[in-house]
Amino acid sequence: MLLSIEGLSRAFGSTQALDAASLSINRGEVVALMGANGAGKSTLVKILAGLIEADAGSIYFDGRPYHAKSPAEAAARGIVTVHQSTDVIGIPGMTVADALLLDQFADGRQPFFLSHRSLRRRAAAILSDVGFDLPLDRDFSELGTADRQLVAIARALSNQAKLLILDEPTASLSAREAERFYQMVRGLKARGIAVLYISHRTADLQALADRVVVLRGGRVVAQQARPIDLVKAIETMIGRPLSLVHPQRRTVPGRPVLHLSGVRIFNDTPAFDLTLREGEVVALTGVLGAGKSRLLSLLFGLGRFASGRAVLDGAAYAPSGPAEAIARGVVLAGEDRHRASFIPAGWPGESIASTISLPYLRRWHPHGILRERREQAAATDAIARLGIKATGPAASVWSLSGGNQQKVVLARWDAEPSRLLMLDEPFQGVDVGARQDIIAALRSRTDRATLLATSDPEEALEVADRVIVIDRHRLLEQTPPDRRTNSTLIGARHEELA
Repeated sequence: MLLSIEGLSRAFGSTQALDAASLSINRGEVVALMGANGAGKSTLVKILAGLIEADAGSIYFDGRPYHAKSPAEAAARGIVTVHQSTDVIGIPGMTVADALLLDQFADGRQPFFLSHRSLRRRAAAILSDVGFDLPLDRDFSELGTADRQLVAIARALSNQAKLLILDEPTASLSAREAERFYQMVRGLKARGIAVLYISHRTADLQALADRVVVLRGGRVVAQQARPIDLVKAIETMIGRPLSLVHPQRRTVPGRPVLHLSGVRIFNDTPAFDLTLREGEVVALTGVLGAGKSRLLSLLFGLGRFASGRAVLDGAAYAPSGPAEAIARGVVLAGEDRHRASFIPAGWPGESIASTISLPYLRRWHPHGILRERREQAAATDAIARLGIKATGPAASVWSLSGGNQQKVVLARWDAEPSRLLMLDEPFQGVDVGARQDIIAALRSRTDRATLLATSDPEEALEVADRVIVIDRHRLLEQTPPDRRTNSTLIGARHEELA
């Protein structure tokens, strides 16, 4: 046995985050840790990573008592964590090669002065070892979310980890990248490296998990070894049958909101038509780079279609920028909520109330006079309506779990009437329970259309009245979810890409 945890407890004030939790991991084993936001997963990971200390309990790692006081000490002992947020992996001006070797420069494994050629050669060796292909000389800040995640994983593996903790590692990966990632994890298993795997994606668990451990309320409430009954595991995690949370499909959507006619995303891509109606939830799915985010950004005024015509509520629609799009009732929740939706931690405006009011400052606070009553009321309503777990409207969004953060983003665009709500990868880092709350909120609105982009066909099938497959900036197929299973939808995508 590589890791043994017995009776681990940790409280934050009156909140018992971990309550006598026990689990073990063997060498070369992938253990999936499941739990709703607030179940204790992050607290457990932070203790193992040396970020916080436990109040009670014992940890044995590699046959010895384990008590790390810092991430560096944890890594030195063989426990390396790859967090969901990759902002700490690199900074503007740092190349991918620099980011890959940063830990080795910090602990003295690499000389301070290193030629560009030597640096690239050693960075390339790290990528080769894990089977990734990334542009070594590219500025890290220019990488997309998926590539930043690959850099983080590659750097962690270069530390010779015995136990790798992965927090939502495939959340931003395409289907092909996810499959390549699965192969990498299987290779780690073959080398005897253990993996503690945190993911809300059932495809990840089906592909990789040797065992599932379910946390609820800080306690380990269930464990399963293969074959894993994921439905039972999810029901144990959220505390209710899934049959009670599946949305009802609508068969008669309302009047047209947006109609695209003969539009091209680029001059050399095929033209397509698209109509979105009131009360309809439409999911756009495809591999990374297929054009999902590009289509949403163009509709939000971040660029123009190469050709074609857009009509919103019967009038021509060609916004010059996001401000005009918002004024016309077209709003977007971006893929990276930390960068696109939140004020940085420690700055004024990081509260739930201020985050919701940010797009409406001129209307809610005319002439620069701060009127807190409206934003406080909007935040209070959102907390109650969406089930946001927070101490109140003044709580920092950075103190919330991923699912509750995403609920705040949704609350922002619910604060004023809109005609088209767009969401880019809205379920990244969101547990099953919070995801069901968000889906219910999206489907409850009949006064607008909803268009969301997701790389996960399973999510598309779960939320949408209609699923659209996109590839190389063209729409391939539009189908009601009830007509197809997850596997056949994925199969159609791969046939088109072959």
